[in-house]
Amino acid sequence: MTKSDNITWQVAKVSKTERQQLLGHRSAVLWFTGLSGSGKSTIANEVEKRLYETGISSYVLDGDNIRFGLNSNLGFSATDRQENIRRIGEVAKLFVDAGTITLTAFISPYRVDRDQVRALLGPTEFIEIFVDTPIEVCEGRDVKQLYAKARRGEITGFTGIDAPYEAPVEPEITIDTSKQPLTQSVDQIMAYLSEQGVISFSMVARHAAD
Repeated sequence: MTKSDNITWQVAKVSKTERQQLLGHRSAVLWFTGLSGSGKSTIANEVEKRLYETGISSYVLDGDNIRFGLNSNLGFSATDRQENIRRIGEVAKLFVDAGTITLTAFISPYRVDRDQVRALLGPTEFIEIFVDTPIEVCEGRDVKQLYAKARRGEITGFTGIDAPYEAPVEPEITIDTSKQPLTQSVDQIMAYLSEQGVISFSMVARHAAD
């Protein structure tokens, strides 16, 4: 695709820092990655709920929801998967500029694609969360029977079966949902955000006291 030569990036009169100051917290992308059925969306939505209850501006960009609209013209080939992640990375960058903590729940199987999204953001704005749930556990949760269909050859290009998944090398957070309950996973992420100064400890403590 050729980029137009007649466009100029417009600098807003309100800066990202000013938006963050108004909201009372920093903005960042929590990038959940892992196999289908690992628990990415479940954790992302629960973290968003916790952030909301703590008075923090956040939004979940869910893999399925994005494919209903923005990426409805993309399939699941390697090329389309790459474009899917590129687009959502650009959207997430805009959300961060708006001062919002953005949570994305995508398999995002290719390491290079995730690294390219990381490169779009500031050095502390991309938080990679590897939901490292064993494939046998993911299969056991699969109410749509997608793993079974993939093993029978009824669908192809399915991550973990006949398409690769490249695990993160040094994710900021690793979670195995087969070893800890949902609440503990959420607590782990909230603690990290507080430790890194994305949100304040007082916000987390206030929620715990309520």
